[in-house]
Amino acid sequence: MRVDQFDFDLPPELIALRPAVPRDSARLLVNRAGHLSDHHVRDLPDMLREGDCLVFNDTRVIPAQLEGVKGVARIGATLHKREGLRSWRAFIRNGKRLREGDRIDFGHGVTALAHERGEDGAWRLDFEGEGPVEVLLSRAGTMPLPPYIAGKRQTDAQDHLDYQTMFAREAGAVAAPTASLHFTEELMTRLADKGVRHERLTLHVGAGTFLPVKADDTDDHRMHAEWGRIATDTAERLNAIRSGGGRIIAAGTTSLRLLESAAHDNGQLQAFEGDTAIFITPGYRFKFVDGLMTNFHLPRSTLFMLVSALMGIEGMQATYAHAIAQGYRFYSYGDSSLLLPHGD
Repeated sequence: MRVDQFDFDLPPELIALRPAVPRDSARLLVNRAGHLSDHHVRDLPDMLREGDCLVFNDTRVIPAQLEGVKGVARIGATLHKREGLRSWRAFIRNGKRLREGDRIDFGHGVTALAHERGEDGAWRLDFEGEGPVEVLLSRAGTMPLPPYIAGKRQTDAQDHLDYQTMFAREAGAVAAPTASLHFTEELMTRLADKGVRHERLTLHVGAGTFLPVKADDTDDHRMHAEWGRIATDTAERLNAIRSGGGRIIAAGTTSLRLLESAAHDNGQLQAFEGDTAIFITPGYRFKFVDGLMTNFHLPRSTLFMLVSALMGIEGMQATYAHAIAQGYRFYSYGDSSLLLPHGD
């Protein structure tokens, strides 16, 4: 498909630089099989049915943005995928100054050797010293805010709280599963009182989620792999919920991508552990997910292609046009949408 079909114009003032406070006060645009209605995230219990299940990603964002030097050259690194105990793939700023085996000094006693530059320009960084890489990152790294936020303001201490979901447990992501940023303990209690269940899985979101699609056709775009896990007992419970008539609502595109990666064509979910590079575009037949809660995405992005696969290109263009006209806030710290392709 032509990538320009997924383009739209977004006024820059609608890009959110801070989240709503409290988190569940963010706005929620609900699309029920093409019917749009305006709400707030705190209204979510009224939008779902008893027996439904929300599926959250419990990945935890690590301080994966690093600034260092190689000789006199300044080098920036954004880690995006673990490759070993002390090795990470990283997108490098000023990477033309690097050669195989170069040492980068990130300060605070943190150094890494550059190896194996990939076709996508990313390098493998092998961190030196002892102890887990996460300990080193806590000394030298900063939170990897998306470029559309980091380009407009500095990361600060508040981001260490704001850019982490209430479900964050498994360290390894370099971007937050942002749909879950809207949830609070109070909201979860109200959902439980309604009879809405929830389950967790893990997908370590990579920095590739922010990369633009440079190809003219979706067939020519290559997704970056991300590591995920769905436990056996989680898969069994989700299968039981769905077979009992409950809907599976993915909280975020990361949860949806992993659920669809682990689902068989017969609609049964299997335990999963490993990499996925699933690329969902219009024409994809969804095997397990019945709905999606997600923030508003970049034009021409793989995530806008995913929601267009769920709701139709024309439907999502109309949804986004409504959101823009009504002043919804976009992207990671922005408002949310609930997409129900089959209606109520």
